[in-house]
Amino acid sequence: MNVRDMDRARQMCQDGSAVPILKTTYTTQNNLQMGSLYDKRNQFRRTRSLNAPSPFQQFGPCGRIMKNSAMVMQIQDPASQRLTWYKPPLTVLVIKKKDSQVLLPFVQLVEWLVQEKNMVVWVESAVLEDKLLRDDVRLEEESAKFRLVHEYYTGVRSRFLALREKLVTFKDGRDDLTDRIDFIVCLGGDGTLLYASQLFQQSVPPVMAFYLGSLGFLTPFQCDNFQEQVTNVLEGHAALTLRSRLRCSIHRKGERRRESLQQSSNLLKPFSQRQSHYGELGNPKASNNNCSPSSAQAAPGYSSILVLNEVVINRGPSPYLSNIDIFLDGKYITSVQGDGLIVSTPTGSTAYAAAAGASMIHPSVPAILVTPICPHSLSFRPIVVPAGVELKISISPDSRNTSRVSFDGRNDQELNHGDFLRVTTSIYPVPSICAQDQISDWFDSLAEGLHWNVRKRQKCLDELSDLTASGSEDTLDEFENLKIHDA
Repeated sequence: MNVRDMDRARQMCQDGSAVPILKTTYTTQNNLQMGSLYDKRNQFRRTRSLNAPSPFQQFGPCGRIMKNSAMVMQIQDPASQRLTWYKPPLTVLVIKKKDSQVLLPFVQLVEWLVQEKNMVVWVESAVLEDKLLRDDVRLEEESAKFRLVHEYYTGVRSRFLALREKLVTFKDGRDDLTDRIDFIVCLGGDGTLLYASQLFQQSVPPVMAFYLGSLGFLTPFQCDNFQEQVTNVLEGHAALTLRSRLRCSIHRKGERRRESLQQSSNLLKPFSQRQSHYGELGNPKASNNNCSPSSAQAAPGYSSILVLNEVVINRGPSPYLSNIDIFLDGKYITSVQGDGLIVSTPTGSTAYAAAAGASMIHPSVPAILVTPICPHSLSFRPIVVPAGVELKISISPDSRNTSRVSFDGRNDQELNHGDFLRVTTSIYPVPSICAQDQISDWFDSLAEGLHWNVRKRQKCLDELSDLTASGSEDTLDEFENLKIHDA
């Protein structure tokens, strides 16, 4: 926004007319461009939030915000985030939970996508190994209960076997799905959406989640009329909730010296060669910033992993309290003495953080939630910090024990003395498709999933006055009867 546009907007505000709102849509291409731009700026470690409203850059007649090339100022009103397709989606990834009750909706959806929509359907290779979807299982070696269930799904199995050759499979941790999937459909509970987030450690295709689990807080769609709902999404008639993720990386004590030596020797090379050898966090091995789940496990000391819910640091099996130091943008904030610490996204605020006493934050709010687990202090309350800041979490030097760290409940690792964890907001959110809109879906989930603010209604004053009046009349009648009886 230049000076002329700002003056025009200010004049419209003074005239009483409405200020136009910048409307943009989520695209994979924009995220890839932002990712390449971020890779070129190795000196900027922090990730600026991409899910915040763009502020007006002029304050009164004279005050203006200082221009900074590192600032992200093109973010729109979250209500204007609508899905659009630059070209028709051709490939769809279908993720289902491991439950026999999901087999029929899964086969119906895959059959409809292949035959009616002519789409290329990707499934996990483990789906083809499901015994209930195979006809070459030795039933004599299985239990009587399994044989009964296997016979019950005979019709479903025959329909799936007719489509099996048309499906494309992948293996988690081995195959890279980057730029191969246009659309994701999840069948199950909230864990299916977390699994989809884990599969894509960079740009994530739009995710449509159907409720077939136990809680369904992140799955707003029902499978009753999936044909109509999926068709609307494929035609681009859907709202989006951009669920921010956290980028986490573990830095080991013994590896930092090796990293510093490699960086100092690398300074002798030309700048172009230094750019090609260094990745997102100064890792000489991560040249292309491709943080697949397999690479994150192979090099936990350098590679980063993106989480949708939270990263948890706890004391593990140790009987001693955790003693964890927290730094915010390099400044020491406080120490956690208790069972551990939860660093969560707004999406994860309704998960483990809510159970630990934190506030529930709408997923469109740009924030990072820091929640202590059973702190040994009466005044240690959960706090919310701006998205984009960098949190550094380390074991205190005088701590009696080490700690454990897990990412969305996976990849449990040990944090030793001298190790530290860096957490910041990722530039790659998860575009979750809304059944209605951002506000309605979230509050419906609060009411139906968590029974938020459910209690008996207070009686109105008319009912109370009637009860009071009837009670007083009964008391007077009893008093008159008592006088007659005494006489």
